[in-house]
Amino acid sequence: MYSPGFSFMINACILLSLMSLISSLEPQLGSTRVVFQTNYGDIEFGFFPTVAPKTVDHIFKLVRLGGYNTNHFFRVDKGFVAQVADVMGGRSAPMNEEQRKEAEKTVVGEFSEVKHVRGILSMGRYDDPDSGSSSFSILLGNAPHLDGTYAIFGRVTKGDDTLKKLEQLPTRKEGIFVMPTERITILSSYYYDTETENCEQDRTILKRRLAASAVEVEKQRMKCFP
Repeated sequence: MYSPGFSFMINACILLSLMSLISSLEPQLGSTRVVFQTNYGDIEFGFFPTVAPKTVDHIFKLVRLGGYNTNHFFRVDKGFVAQVADVMGGRSAPMNEEQRKEAEKTVVGEFSEVKHVRGILSMGRYDDPDSGSSSFSILLGNAPHLDGTYAIFGRVTKGDDTLKKLEQLPTRKEGIFVMPTERITILSSYYYDTETENCEQDRTILKRRLAASAVEVEKQRMKCFP
């Protein structure tokens, strides 16, 4: 027979294990998807709005304004990160006033328990934890030393084949940075909502079903009421 105290300890251990498992799970992605079209292929990613809402709002606004168009990946460190340049200095096209105004903003460091693993989007910053602006990294491998010190705000949903291509490009080293020897340009970008896409598919299916039903009703009417 187990004592009540022992049973309590067992239940507590189970509860702690479940809590640890839940906390280690990746947060749910929002329905928005962003696609960067590069000269090496597309990279699609989604956001974690419940983890880093201010960061997500800022990055997504820059995307909507076309801020990342003509920007580039200035850093590709195989097995570590592919980093997008700050749009203020990374674009080849001039910025309009609205783009510049948003790009000049910084966001507070929204640090979380989410882990830095391959495909994760992590905000770039200087020594000041609240200095994130528009540069961010796509993790090309696990980097636990970054956990809790850089703001994670999303992850790649499609395009790992493109990331693998980037990892194979020749590089040079400048200080702590491993940089590609040729420009990896973000030619353009666009966004869409997965829920809207699903609704459109549902509407199409419904229309087909209604059309088919209408045909059957007409056949029945002509058969019964010539």
